[in-house]
Amino acid sequence: MVGLGTSDDSGVFLLGDVDGRALVQTVDYFTPIVDDPRDWGRIAAANALSDIYAMGATPLTALQLLGWPRDGLPFELAGEVLTGGADVMASAGCVIVGGHSIDDAEPTYGFAVTGLVEADRVVTNSGATAGDRLVLTKPLGSGIVATAHKAGSCPPTVLAEAVEVMTRLNDVAGAALHRSGARAATDVTGFGFLGHLSEMLDASDVGAAVDTASVPYVNGVRELHDEGYYPGGSRRNLDAARDRVDGTEDDLALLADAQTSGGLLVALPPDSVDEYLGLVPGSFVVGEITSGTGRIELR
Repeated sequence: MVGLGTSDDSGVFLLGDVDGRALVQTVDYFTPIVDDPRDWGRIAAANALSDIYAMGATPLTALQLLGWPRDGLPFELAGEVLTGGADVMASAGCVIVGGHSIDDAEPTYGFAVTGLVEADRVVTNSGATAGDRLVLTKPLGSGIVATAHKAGSCPPTVLAEAVEVMTRLNDVAGAALHRSGARAATDVTGFGFLGHLSEMLDASDVGAAVDTASVPYVNGVRELHDEGYYPGGSRRNLDAARDRVDGTEDDLALLADAQTSGGLLVALPPDSVDEYLGLVPGSFVVGEITSGTGRIELR
C-alpha cells in the first residue's frame, strides 16, 4: 500500500482484503547523541516507534540492532543501552522479539519495528490539501543541542529538556490522527522540519506557509545557534532547502536543524484543529497548506 515512492515514514503492506488490516514496518538506528547510555537507548527506541505512530498505526513487535566495539567499550555499557531501549518499548506495549549485534568500530543502536493499522485508516504524507493547518507536536532543536553537548558547551537544563523531548513517545499524537481526521502526517527527524515538510508537499502536490514565530524550540536553542553550534547534517538540510524556501537565513537554519525523535507534523482540516490540540497537549499550529506547489513561505 505504501512503498518507496513518496518518501513516507514506513512501508505499509496489506494483509488481505478479508482481514482488513495492514502491516506497518520501519527501521532506524544511529550513533550516540548523548553520553548517558540508558538515555541513548531510550531515545533510539522512541525514535524508531515514531515512524509507526506517524502512519496512524500501533506498534506490535521490534527487533534490536546493535553495533558495539567489543574491545573498546565494556559490555556493561551495552547492557545499559539495551535496558533503556527495552524500557521505552515496554511503555509502548511493543514486544522485543529478537535482534542482531555485530562487532563494530563505532557503537550504533536502533530497532526495526512492525505495527498494525486498519487498512482504511492509514495516514500517509501525501494527503495534505490547500487550506489545511499545520500542527507540530514537539519543539525543535535537538540537533543543535547534541552538537553543543558534544563540545561540552550545553547547559545541563537545556540538555535535560532536549532528552525529555526526544524520549517522549508520539503515541498520543499518533492515536489522535484518526479522531481528528488528519489528512497527512510525518515525523520530524533527520531531514529537519523543512526537509520533512518538503516531502509532504511533494507527495501532496501543494505548498506551505510557515508562521516562524509560532514554531516551538527547546529553551536555549536559539542562543546555542547564535554561539555557532550547528550540526553538519543540518547544514546539508539547509543547502537542500534554500531553493524552495522564502525566508531569512536564521529562520531557515533553525527550521533545517536535523532532529532525533522529533514530533509529528500534521496537516488537519481547519475545523479539526482545536480537537487535535485538545487531544495532544503541547502541540502548536505552525502554518498552513497552500496551493503553491512545493514552495515554502516563511512568514
